[in-house]
Amino acid sequence: MKLAIIAGGKGTRLGLKDIPKPMVKIANKPILEHQIELAKRYGLHDIYLLTGHMSDVITDYFGDGSRFGVHITYIEEDSPLGTAGAIKTLEDTFNDRFMVFYGDTIMDVDLRAFIEFDHAYESIASIIVHPNDHPYDSDLVEVNRNNDVTAFHPKPHQANIYYRNLVNAALYILSPRVFDYIPQDAFLDFGKDIFPLLLQSKETVKAYNTPEYIKDMGTPDRLDKTEKDFISGKIGRLNKENRRKAIFLDRDGILNKDVDNLHKIEDFELIHGVGHALRKINSSEYLTIVITNQPVIAKGFCTEEDLYEIHKKMETLLGIDRAYIDDLYYCPHHPEKGFVGEREDLKIDCDCRKPKAGLIYKAAEDHNIDLTGSYFIGDRYADIQAGISAGLETILLTTGHAGDDKDKYIVEPDNIFDSFTEAVDYILMGGK
Repeated sequence: MKLAIIAGGKGTRLGLKDIPKPMVKIANKPILEHQIELAKRYGLHDIYLLTGHMSDVITDYFGDGSRFGVHITYIEEDSPLGTAGAIKTLEDTFNDRFMVFYGDTIMDVDLRAFIEFDHAYESIASIIVHPNDHPYDSDLVEVNRNNDVTAFHPKPHQANIYYRNLVNAALYILSPRVFDYIPQDAFLDFGKDIFPLLLQSKETVKAYNTPEYIKDMGTPDRLDKTEKDFISGKIGRLNKENRRKAIFLDRDGILNKDVDNLHKIEDFELIHGVGHALRKINSSEYLTIVITNQPVIAKGFCTEEDLYEIHKKMETLLGIDRAYIDDLYYCPHHPEKGFVGEREDLKIDCDCRKPKAGLIYKAAEDHNIDLTGSYFIGDRYADIQAGISAGLETILLTTGHAGDDKDKYIVEPDNIFDSFTEAVDYILMGGK
């Protein structure tokens, strides 16, 4: 697979005068060099650098790429064309699916896994998305349960509307058919212009959601933060090839106030302080994975689309607190019958409903989670049983149901705390 790197940025916010933005150094090495090393590591050796501002600085440094073990072709734009306009210059060169980097992002991503995801679908494009801690002022991407991108929401967002906390990470795999949607010699952006056009044209765009490290270093603060993360080794450790630990969470009674059979969006309310505690996890290297039983679907109280809207509200409210979850898994089943409007197809004894650990194992497979040293925080003994079955350290909270199903299970939690904040502090201070 060929790689195109859009490397025409000026770095105005960084106050750059002598170098273009992609040549800013992280740990004494240009960002562009870090990207080329990443590409080479995953077998992408045929690289096209789309340059513009101060292009000679880039060509003088990288040459033909042989010094770095790759082959580099340069295409210099005479005037700024935007991200999509720059890619249009490759129309007569790229005949197969190709990858795109933006030259101002520092990242360490398992590109092999991304390519495998792309191969699994018929689409005109696959884009990487992830949550961030400021969705309220970010351009957001709407993604359904099948990983289809359904909408793009540019900032500023409409008031009183709930959104998924997913942003475009600026890393794509594109079909050459995308060139048909990009006009010649026009200044166009993928996120604002081309991707929305693809959706309007009924093309399929897939979203690959990953918690790996991908950050734009376009401001002095971000540049300083990414350099510290690189020097500490954090950027490399978050690559999906490396097993990560996670904090698994029940939803009701842990993140939001417990409401019996919660199925109306207006009844969803975060518990005070959970956003602050989640921010602490987000700043650590633990993944945050919600595992929740949602029998309201099997009972016929709401649809999966209704549940999706409730979770959009959750992500929006957490985003206001600058917090996020990395993923959420829910079980829609319920084995007991007798509810008006219930769904017969979901009345089964499944492997994903807690106290069984099916969803924990699914999340561990999806995210390469090391269950040893990971945790489960819940308010029921069903949560504790699921966590123990998966080999997790378990924490029972006295919020929500506060373990009122204890008589059903012959298990004990490793710890009991009165609040989510106390549990998080315990974990981040080293646990047991």
